[in-house]
Amino acid sequence: MRIIGGKYKRRRFDVPKSFNARPTTDFAKENLFNVLQHYIDLEGITALDLFSGTGSISVELLSRGASRVVALEQRREHATFIHSVAKELGEEKHLQVLQADVFRFIRGAKSQSSLYDFIFADPPYKLSEIAVLPELILSSGLLKPDGLLVVEHPQQYDFSALPHFAERRVYGSVNFSLFFLGEESSE
Repeated sequence: MRIIGGKYKRRRFDVPKSFNARPTTDFAKENLFNVLQHYIDLEGITALDLFSGTGSISVELLSRGASRVVALEQRREHATFIHSVAKELGEEKHLQVLQADVFRFIRGAKSQSSLYDFIFADPPYKLSEIAVLPELILSSGLLKPDGLLVVEHPQQYDFSALPHFAERRVYGSVNFSLFFLGEESSE
């Protein structure tokens, strides 16, 4: 796992070979972060990384100035790895790792006091709930006004008819659908 930009740029972390994760490719991650700068200033934001896997997106967000990132990962081995990366970077105060089920967390969002500027969701591609995931997140109240949601998903999903859909970006086999809860600027 490599950090693409920011203060930890070029840092690498060896992901255990036993991991059953499909990390976002460096190419897709770099292009995604180039697109994000047109929607949101990452400096000082609070972010939620759902289905964190290796924690690559969480660490990238911290490297680029996020003040707080919550990484949700159900698998203990993965959550432990993300925590070890945060510790190695000295970011334990800024990266909170929760070993939890994403859908339970979303359902419990009504009782959450934290709202997020940015939410990233990269579910396993075989997950049957991918089709409803954007709507669940958008209706949960977790995203602040002017917040941005990015869902990574397989090619067969089309979320363009959903409210707040902003755009879809495709980088090889990686698809990102972006949802923005703000006013579109008329430039």
